Amino acid sequence: MIIFVIAQTLNVILNTVKSIVTVKGGKVAAAAVNAACFGLYTYIIVLTANSAFSTLVKCLVVAACNFIGVYGVKMVEEKMRKDKMWKIEMTIKNDAFGLTAPAMHGALDEANIPNSYIEAGNHAIFNCYCATKADTDKALAIGKVYSAKTFASETKLI
Repeated sequence: MIIFVIAQTLNVILNTVKSIVTVKGGKVAAAAVNAACFGLYTYIIVLTANSAFSTLVKCLVVAACNFIGVYGVKMVEEKMRKDKMWKIEMTIKNDAFGLTAPAMHGALDEANIPNSYIEAGNHAIFNCYCATKADTDKALAIGKVYSAKTFASETKLI
């Protein structure tokens, strides 16, 4: 039973990593992880067929290994993920006296959110640059106060 649990846990972890590498990795890395997954999977099939445990026990072990393995890999992935720069564009309707845009600009400055804005007729368009999730949340909260229409884009590696 211990060998089955260990092999199944490794299988789940490897398959979760395979999914991530297939999307984010290169061809060689994706091919290598895929080959390892199918090699281990063959061993899992033999273990499953030759074990004396009931089908219910096997199902429960596989379910538990899947939950723990996927959760663990995703937790490690989140810890390794770096914050990316986000550009948040917000458009607000300026009031009749033109005071809304300077007020929102002041609120963004006070929150230490790098920003610029231009006024276009009775609207103002803000560009905010957020290096962390906390900055992004603050900028969006300020925009909500001023009923901003929001568009956000994430930086991409080129």
